[in-house]
Amino acid sequence: MPRVTWVRLDPPALKLPKARKIALECARALSRTGEARTAPMVAGIREEYIRRCGDLPDKVSPLASLYCHILCDLFGQGWAVRVERRRIELAPPVPEGSSPELRKAQVRAAHVLERDSQLLQAPTRRFIREMEQRRLHRGNWCSIYSVMRDGRDLAESLRQIAALPRGPVRDEALRRCVDPYVQVVDTNAVCEFTGLRLADMWRYFRHTWITPYFSTPGRKLWILIRDRAAPNHPVVGIGALGSAIVQLSPRDRWIGWSSEEFLARLRGDPSARWAKWLDRSLSKLIAGIYVRDFLADGVVSRAALCRPTDTDVERLRKLSVAERQLHYLYPKRHAHKGTAATGPMADWKAQAKSHLFRSKRAGMLALLLQARRQLLAAGFTKPVTSDLRRALDKRGAQDAIRTVLRHTKAAHVGVDVMDITVCGAIAPYNALLGGKLVALLMASPEVEGAYRARYESAQSVIASSMAGKPVRRRPNLVLLGTTSLYDVAPAQYNRLRVPAQLLGGSDGSELAYLPLGTTAGFGSYHFSRETMATLEWVLARQQRGRPVNSIFGEGVNPKLRKVRTALDLLGFPSDAVLQHRSPRVIYAVPLASNFREVLIGLTTRSQAILPAGPSGTVALIDYWRSRWLSGRIERFETLGAVEGHTLSFPVRHGARVTLPADPAEDPLFALGAEPAEGLTQANSDGQPPLPSPALYPVAPAIAS
Repeated sequence: MPRVTWVRLDPPALKLPKARKIALECARALSRTGEARTAPMVAGIREEYIRRCGDLPDKVSPLASLYCHILCDLFGQGWAVRVERRRIELAPPVPEGSSPELRKAQVRAAHVLERDSQLLQAPTRRFIREMEQRRLHRGNWCSIYSVMRDGRDLAESLRQIAALPRGPVRDEALRRCVDPYVQVVDTNAVCEFTGLRLADMWRYFRHTWITPYFSTPGRKLWILIRDRAAPNHPVVGIGALGSAIVQLSPRDRWIGWSSEEFLARLRGDPSARWAKWLDRSLSKLIAGIYVRDFLADGVVSRAALCRPTDTDVERLRKLSVAERQLHYLYPKRHAHKGTAATGPMADWKAQAKSHLFRSKRAGMLALLLQARRQLLAAGFTKPVTSDLRRALDKRGAQDAIRTVLRHTKAAHVGVDVMDITVCGAIAPYNALLGGKLVALLMASPEVEGAYRARYESAQSVIASSMAGKPVRRRPNLVLLGTTSLYDVAPAQYNRLRVPAQLLGGSDGSELAYLPLGTTAGFGSYHFSRETMATLEWVLARQQRGRPVNSIFGEGVNPKLRKVRTALDLLGFPSDAVLQHRSPRVIYAVPLASNFREVLIGLTTRSQAILPAGPSGTVALIDYWRSRWLSGRIERFETLGAVEGHTLSFPVRHGARVTLPADPAEDPLFALGAEPAEGLTQANSDGQPPLPSPALYPVAPAIAS
């Protein structure tokens, strides 16, 4: 039987009785809604009580506003809220002992509520309206509907093909009916058939996912999968690569980045190869730090770089702390985020001398020189087997190896490992296992080549700022990672394996999505942008400078640290609140057979599993057609689901963004129609989202 645990809140920061009263009334308003949690309802309560907080004195108004924001966010994510004896109490969204189905439903509903909240925003609704509005392009009326495939025509063609015997004849007929290809989304590129920007097309279909759309920092690559077999080459699905998550324990252990497993590996094989790796890696890391200002200021000497002392290390540590404090007071965010600071003409030496990067350089150099000192003290004076074996018995040398391993990982994780952040098919292709096709193509040689071409001449912001000169890290993509949306394996990644030999690769290898474990279900994704904006304002007023300024280079997951600080300030149980109870299955997709050697720094030459060039991509598509599509079309219910997506008036298509009704919007101009019964929209997990309610009928634009 699920057990509900209530946590009583005591907001020490809300000392003013009027502020406490507003917080209590906000909690009561939320609790009275019961299970009817819709985005407009939560938004209305949020707006009302944030407005009332604005009437409070300046000292307490931001704190009370943030308190109400957090209550609304948690309620929207499924937390129960009640008021007992004039005290606010919270209970987690999924009680202990709940079934997997209940946990999945809660996560799903919470994501939909957050997505619908975004779809209520005026800029988003305006974007959707513009994409669905017809415009003239090369003599034809076009809109986003022009790149959706009508399910009735597709289903009829597939029925005829399903009557053919399996084999080459059916495969060729399927190729003429569904012929996917990869299209890389460049910033200003437009669709030749519609005149729409490719980036806008990608963004529109991303809004059909059950999770909200946000831009992310770091490296990224957006992909459209299109079908040349139909007019206007309709979109089959979308995908995206993004900078990999830095800390992911199951993945790190599997790769060999976990320090304890790595030390055990060295003890089992204390060879000259590893001794040379240790010496070379440490020297390379030290050489990558700009030190001229440190030398000029007498912080460190040339001799100390080779044979450091405790005094040298301590001096660098003190400098790092002092510069960090100056950075808190004078963050100069514009200098870090502006294009002039980090663009092709960036002054990397000036960037290196900023308070933030003087602190980072001094801190990192202190760690590396301490590692060098520990290795020398342990007898590791030359990169030979005997010295390595001797050093491995000393605790100081073990700490030094951990330091080198951690920084070696940091040099590779954002360059040679990328995460698949978006991956899924849209209607009607989602019913045809199009999600598996998109997943395969995200690991194709064509996508890997596009990533390499985009970033091979790019200057690394962090590395260049640390080195005081342009640093270009040649992309050597050898591993992809991704996670499921829920704590169960998604259908589109399940048993997704292709023998490399069938694709022109080496015998014995395979392209596969490998499950590695699950995440801890800990993070801050469930806090809205409005909450984060108020949170930053509160922290800035509470402290002399914000310890976290959201500047690229400040460290891993600054958002999580900011949220924890604010939760503690307001008396929320930060550990419980940040434990969002939504663990996800972790997957890895090796692209090279020697990916571990590349990611540890033993070699720079990767051995690709699939042959380079378009032939590998074509082979993947052919394999998907014969392995999955050919069998899928024999199911009556599948073709029934496909033909339900129609572009005839009124448009009933699962690839259309369904906007929640806005109570403030005139019914005559309401956007988005409720999907036809039984129709769903595809998302990155291969699962349909919950339909968003639409209160008003609309007359959608007529598709071309």
